[in-house]
Amino acid sequence: MVSHVPRHELRNMLVPGAALLLPGVANALAARVVADQGFAAAYVTGAGIANTFLGIPDVGLVTVSELAAHVAAIREAFAGPLVVDADTGFGNAVNVARTVQLLERAGADALQIEDQVFPKRCGHFAGKAVIPGTEMVAKIKAAVDTRRDRDLLIIARTDAIEPEGYFAAIERAAAYREAGADVTFVEAPTSLEQIADIPRRLPWPQLINIVIGGRTPELPNAKLKEWGYAGVIYANVALQSALKGMQAALGELRRRGHMGEALNLVMDFSERQRLVQKDQFDALERKYVAKE
Repeated sequence: MVSHVPRHELRNMLVPGAALLLPGVANALAARVVADQGFAAAYVTGAGIANTFLGIPDVGLVTVSELAAHVAAIREAFAGPLVVDADTGFGNAVNVARTVQLLERAGADALQIEDQVFPKRCGHFAGKAVIPGTEMVAKIKAAVDTRRDRDLLIIARTDAIEPEGYFAAIERAAAYREAGADVTFVEAPTSLEQIADIPRRLPWPQLINIVIGGRTPELPNAKLKEWGYAGVIYANVALQSALKGMQAALGELRRRGHMGEALNLVMDFSERQRLVQKDQFDALERKYVAKE
């Protein structure tokens, strides 16, 4: 069993200027790799779950019960804090309350809720729309009131830059903070000027999401620390790199009919078993399974 880091530790880690790296994980195996690489925390990516679990784009089709099941499995595999992408909260403020209950019980340490209309779209897609700010404020209040553990962080994300403009997004983030959000997250800034400006205007913990190929330019972690970001999400680096690796290896298999000289594209069998901790299950078998 994984010994989990106390939930309150995430609050100490997500402070302005920390620029805590939050690699995205879509399943328990990815979480084991993230832990093995030494990352302190992870981000349960809704887009990644949609892509890997259902093979579909991030357009709001994953259900809250499916998300909770993934969070529970990832929680068993990962000891560090988990920031969970809870999309729009799966409905209105009443739905948000149930979402918080389910995901807190599943093992989330922080819940990210966004102000898009339902069904939502990936934050780096075109054509996003947002609900009225007053409706999102009610959702944040419901989330704050529902959590059983006050150390469960509520992260309020706004996607308003595209539909309403940058300054409207800043105003929304400030309103969500006033409603009780512990952390805010202005999604998809498109320029270095916006990225630098967000923590200046919103001087409490801020997240930024780096999507390779998306709308937000990537910057060195040292620069994001200097500008005051608390956390830096790389939601789909693991997923995108895994897809590229699968294409490369399977392409070789398809072309050659066997792996042959392309074995360097495939992880060693013993390393794979190490990552899934087979030795622990072997020990359990030796301890409990009777030998005839």
